[in-house]
Amino acid sequence: MNNTPTRTAIRLGALLAASALVLAGCASPTAEPAADTETATQAEAFSISDAWVKAAESGMSAAFGELENASGEDIVVVAASTDASPMIELHETVADEAGEMVMQEIDGGFVVPADGAYTLEPGGSHIMLMGLEAPLVAGDEVSFTLTFADDSTAEFTAPVKDYSGANENYVGDDSEMDMDESDDHSDHDH
Repeated sequence: MNNTPTRTAIRLGALLAASALVLAGCASPTAEPAADTETATQAEAFSISDAWVKAAESGMSAAFGELENASGEDIVVVAASTDASPMIELHETVADEAGEMVMQEIDGGFVVPADGAYTLEPGGSHIMLMGLEAPLVAGDEVSFTLTFADDSTAEFTAPVKDYSGANENYVGDDSEMDMDESDDHSDHDH
């Protein structure tokens, strides 16, 4: 008796059963989503336009521009860094109890609204560069790295421009500023 057709049928059946198990494993309803569907970072939603830095011989300067958010959720800039300055703070300009405009570190960072913008401008919010060790000369460029609330980062480069306005007072802890000031309310332009 020749069992070749029976053996072939058994082998074919085993092969089909194994293939069905493999395919069933691929279609498992509890399968995790693919890794390439990660959520976007705040930095990916960020862009900046009209960025510039105020020229300065020494001391303090500031960076300005239009921070833009292309996402449907607020993004928050919590820190900035640059090789041009050993100390940077995110500042806002507010009226003090005497009604004078003063600069101070902003609590919580710059909140760029969903599908909106946040303006950094002289006399308003800005990125403050303190303790400049080399002059910032008009025509030069300064590179920055911004850090967002989700720890993502974005880089941008801004040209240095001459500007003589926005001479607010700075309210801060002079011991942290690493500068030669003797009072708590030092006049500096930015």
